[in-house]
Amino acid sequence: MNLPNKLTTLRVIMVPFFVFFMLMSEHFGTWSNIVALIIFIAASLTDMLDGKIARKYNLITDFGKFMDPLADKLLVCSALICFIPLGRIPTWIVLIIIAREFIISGFRLIAAEKGKVIAAGIWGKMKTAVTMVTIIIMIPHLPGTGIFVLEQILIYLSLALTIISLCDYLIRNKDVLDGEM
Repeated sequence: MNLPNKLTTLRVIMVPFFVFFMLMSEHFGTWSNIVALIIFIAASLTDMLDGKIARKYNLITDFGKFMDPLADKLLVCSALICFIPLGRIPTWIVLIIIAREFIISGFRLIAAEKGKVIAAGIWGKMKTAVTMVTIIIMIPHLPGTGIFVLEQILIYLSLALTIISLCDYLIRNKDVLDGEM
């Protein structure tokens, strides 16, 4: 197993630890949020590193092509789901964000069967960046009206970019569904 694939695997392994510390924040307080934040940032950095290393040293594998986006979705969706019982984000927003991920993943599978690889567009990249920043700001759960307002703005910006990126993705790649319906 090459280094990028090891980093992807490490990211998957980090997810349950992240979830544990996020959900234990109600019992253990601030330090639990700090540990969760450190784990989330470390896992996010492995995502950045594995892609750069794989491209730079031509270490792209089928395992990496499959597991890297899956590990990313697992990390982000786990964080968003953890925020629900903690009362930090409405369930319906998380459901829309996760539904978009399933739709895009399904769409990519259909495209792959037709021999087409679909790269992420600018809207998808912006959605990912804003969502990651949103999660990083929300994990510590700092007190204060200003932080709460910032969190709310970022949550709804993530939601808007989720919907825009889904529409953009489907419109740009509607030919993938030709003959499927």
